Amino acid sequence: MSLPEVLLWQILRKQPGHIKFRRQHPIGRYILDFYVLELKLGIEIDGEAHGMDDRPERDEARDRWLASQGIRVLRIAATDVLADPAAVADSIVRLCTAS
Repeated sequence: MSLPEVLLWQILRKQPGHIKFRRQHPIGRYILDFYVLELKLGIEIDGEAHGMDDRPERDEARDRWLASQGIRVLRIAATDVLADPAAVADSIVRLCTAS
């Protein structure tokens, strides 16, 4: 796990809002950074590499395949997590409880 993922996991593993988050969860040939099974919500923390070379196209293809499986994907910039992991976790929990 990358540093932003570790920082976010330290909060999400405590099941805020009684939401069970899974980390490094496999779906098909992909591994999601975090996953909420009950909501079919994948959470991806995107670092700098996600904007380089063919990575945007690969991410788009991955998101399309996950959508075909009924899974929504929330992408969050790693810089946002590094700046304020608690705020990012809070926004994820609010999204989950609003669903």
